Amino acid sequence: MAASRASGRVAFACAAVIALLNIAPVSGQSRPAAPAPPNQPASPGDVLDRATPRGTVLGFMKAVRDGHTDIAVQYLNTPLRGAAAVTLAEQLFVVLDRRLPPRLSVLSDRPEGSLANPFTPDRDVIGTVPTDNGPLELVVERTNRGSAGTVWVFSRTTLAAIPDVYDEVNLVAVDRFLPGVVAKPRIFGIRLFEWLAFALLFGAVYVLGGFRRLIPRSVRLLVLAILMRWAVRGIDLPLIERQFWSSVAAVLFIVAAVSIALGLNKRAERYALRRFEAAGRSEIASMLSPARHVVDGLVLAVAGLVMLAYFGVDPTAALAGLGIGGIAVALAAQKTLENVIGGVSIIADKAVRVGDFVKLGETSGTVDYIGLRSTRIRTLDRTILTVPNGQIATVNVETLSVRDKFRFFHVLGLRYGTNSSQIRQVVEGIQAYLVRQPSVDATEPIRVRFIRFGVSSLDIEVAAYLLRPGWEEFLETQQQFLLEMIAIVERAGAALALPSQVLHMAEGGTPAERVSRLSGNPADRRASAPR
Repeated sequence: MAASRASGRVAFACAAVIALLNIAPVSGQSRPAAPAPPNQPASPGDVLDRATPRGTVLGFMKAVRDGHTDIAVQYLNTPLRGAAAVTLAEQLFVVLDRRLPPRLSVLSDRPEGSLANPFTPDRDVIGTVPTDNGPLELVVERTNRGSAGTVWVFSRTTLAAIPDVYDEVNLVAVDRFLPGVVAKPRIFGIRLFEWLAFALLFGAVYVLGGFRRLIPRSVRLLVLAILMRWAVRGIDLPLIERQFWSSVAAVLFIVAAVSIALGLNKRAERYALRRFEAAGRSEIASMLSPARHVVDGLVLAVAGLVMLAYFGVDPTAALAGLGIGGIAVALAAQKTLENVIGGVSIIADKAVRVGDFVKLGETSGTVDYIGLRSTRIRTLDRTILTVPNGQIATVNVETLSVRDKFRFFHVLGLRYGTNSSQIRQVVEGIQAYLVRQPSVDATEPIRVRFIRFGVSSLDIEVAAYLLRPGWEEFLETQQQFLLEMIAIVERAGAALALPSQVLHMAEGGTPAERVSRLSGNPADRRASAPR
């Protein structure tokens, strides 16, 4: 039931669109005296609108359809006069009405013609019709008609072949075999029986084709468009009706093609999403949905341009407007575009990934999500920090979680009073211990050196690189090394220094005794100590 309702909506929408697009040319063909449309400039000296090839064809069809055969003769370049000329005009009308290609919008509406063949600028081919003797080109040529000026008329070569082609056209009207209740009523200028035939074809192909979902709806629309196109070419219908049904078939074809393209794009997104998630590239997976929407928009835009071109609408002005509008939108959304481009560059360059532990300025945390506009970071305080991608792209980002090795660097301070033998024993002990450890990178130098006399300690620098898989493992190994270094210092009989300051106080005694106490003589310090 849902499929039937959707099918009805699609059919009604297509019919309404095509009817609106065809009302102007259909009604225009029934009034030869009506003024020319804006895209068909009339010659100031010709009231029959023969200034362009399109105006000549449409004006001739209007005149004959309204019974003005005396006017229709004026569109022919023939020496015949009177009844013979009228008969030729009627025969030409039947051939055009039954065999002329329905896309009249491709006819040139310029006074100089299409200039398809520069060697014959005064001749323009308006279409090709099949005959028993092969394809026949229908040609209009430009001639001088005195006061009317230079106008386009049907060429003598084409008119000479019209009687033979007329005999080949099936003149049996289908209306004779149908009840008047379906043959005479018209909807949007189309006979009722054709609407019924379309509904029958639509139901047979679209509804029955979707039984148990054997054929997707977009494919059913495509099949329907192909069958309609084949029926229009294989059945002799009036030009107006062939125009209408050809337009319906074209719209259905474009809609089906767009639906198929959007479906394939969605399937491609799902497939890529599974592949990237399986590979642990969730940051790229976040770009798939926006990318699919962009591609969908391009598909719809191209479909719109194709439809405009099919109905003879010049899309140049629309494209120019879109270009100016795009510049305005780009200027208004400059920051947003900056963040989007920054997000694309972050993901493409793999600067950071979801799960990385990074340091961004004064903030450290784990990357929780990477989007097109911003990146979310879970800080050490377990809060979420949202940073615009444009800002991340312009600052230094330190990724701590991707280190291949960790630097073990510490300065060990021994208290003053430690002798040189003890210092040498501590240095050699730490060096030997680090060399024996498999987690220490042997390709990098292991440095244990007595480097300076500090303010309150004798400093020993210890530097090496540890091969550990992660931060937690590094902290555990570092703790083990530091405890062993304390044990080595204790075994050497030394002790770690603490920041300290010695204050000397001298009271009483002669100046010489006070100087002696300040100089640090132990005997004097003992003598001056209070009892």
